[in-house]
Amino acid sequence: MPYDLLIKGGRVLDPGQGLDGPLDIAIANGDIAAIRADIPPAEATRVMQLKGQLVVPGMIDMHIHFIQGAATPGLNEIAGPPDLAGVQSGVTTVLDAGTTGAWNFGVYPHYVVGKTQTRLLCMLNIGKMGIPGQALRKPEIYTTEDVDIDATVKVVSMWPKLIQGIKLRLVGPALESMGVKLIELAKEAGRETKRPLMVHLGDLISHNQRAGEVTKALLRALEPGDIVTHVCTSVPGGVLDGNKRVLPELREAEQRGVVFDPAHGRSGFNFEVAQRLAEQDFHPSTISTDITINGRKGPIHSLTETMSKFLALGYSLPDVIAMVTTNAAKALRRENDLGALAVGRVADISILDVVNGKWRFRDSQENVFHGEQALVPVHTVRAGKPISLDWGPHPWGWLPEDAAT
Repeated sequence: MPYDLLIKGGRVLDPGQGLDGPLDIAIANGDIAAIRADIPPAEATRVMQLKGQLVVPGMIDMHIHFIQGAATPGLNEIAGPPDLAGVQSGVTTVLDAGTTGAWNFGVYPHYVVGKTQTRLLCMLNIGKMGIPGQALRKPEIYTTEDVDIDATVKVVSMWPKLIQGIKLRLVGPALESMGVKLIELAKEAGRETKRPLMVHLGDLISHNQRAGEVTKALLRALEPGDIVTHVCTSVPGGVLDGNKRVLPELREAEQRGVVFDPAHGRSGFNFEVAQRLAEQDFHPSTISTDITINGRKGPIHSLTETMSKFLALGYSLPDVIAMVTTNAAKALRRENDLGALAVGRVADISILDVVNGKWRFRDSQENVFHGEQALVPVHTVRAGKPISLDWGPHPWGWLPEDAAT
C-alpha cells in the first residue's frame, strides 16, 4: 500500500493554493503524497470517508495562552492545556502570546515542549515575568525595572526555534508612566533578536484615556511584519476615533505591511467595532481566539466559533479559512511549512462542517448578534495521524447557541 491514510469525499478548500473542489488527499509517512480526484481506496491502508465536509490546511490559532506551570491552578493560572485548544479543537498549530517573560520562560522548554500533539510556538513577553498576575487584574509592567532587555535577548538566543517574536501589552500603569518609552524598549528587543513585535491594544486594566494617543504613536512606530492584536477592541486605546472612524495611522500601518489580528479574548472583541471596521473596508489579516481556561467557557469557546462570528459579520468562507491558514502562516513567517495543502508538506489538516441555521453569538461585552452559518471541527490530522476531538466547549458540543429556540 503506497499510502497510510486517504481522505476521500471532502471539499478541499485552500485559498492560498487556489484549491476549492471535490478532491482526495493521500498521506504517506506523515506528509501529503497526493492531491487529486478519485484516488482509489485500494491504494491506502486506511480510508477516512467524508460526506462533503471541508478539508482545509491545518488551522493556526496565533493568539492563545497555553504555557502552564508559570502560575498556580485555582489562583492565578490562565493558560489552558495546549492540546485542548489545539488538535482536540481542530487546530494543528497554536502560538502562545506572551504568557511568560525572560525570567520564567524556562517552564516552557522544560515542562511543556514535547508533551503535546499540537505544534507549539510562542511569543516572549517583554515584561520579564510575563502575565501570571493577569488573572488577578495585575499588569506585568509598572516601571522600566520590569523590563530586562539583556535577559530577553539571551533567552531568544537560547531557544530561537521556539520563540517567534516579542510581545508587548499596552495596559495599566506603564501606559501612563512610560508610554512611548515602553514601545521603544519593545522595538529595541525586536531589533536585537531579529523578531517581529506583537502588541496588545486596549487598556483593559486602567482604561486610561491617554491610551488612544499611545496607540497612534505605536501605529507610527510599527514596521512591516509587526503584529497588532485585539484590533477589534472597544476599550480605550482602540483603532477608531471619537467619531468611530478608522484612525489614519491604522491605514498607514496597513500599507506598510503591519499585520492586524482580532484575538477575541474575554475583553478584546466587540461586534460593533468589527462591523464598523468592515464597513470602512478595513479587515483583520488573521483570526485568533486569545483563549484561556475561562475564555473557553465563554464568550470565546473555540477558534471555529470565532471564525463563525466573522461569517456573521459578512466575511466569505474562503476569506475566513485563509485568515487561519495561509494568512496566519505568513504572519508567523512560516509560509514555507505551514498553512497550505501541498504535496511534500507535513500532513496537517483540519476537517470542518458548515452547519446552516440560526445561531446566537456573543462578543466580549456579551452583546448578542446572529449568524446563519456555524463552523465546527470534525477531524484533526496532525503530521498524518488522525486525532480525536474533545466533546466541545458547550454542554451540547461544538455548535454555538441555537437562536431558533
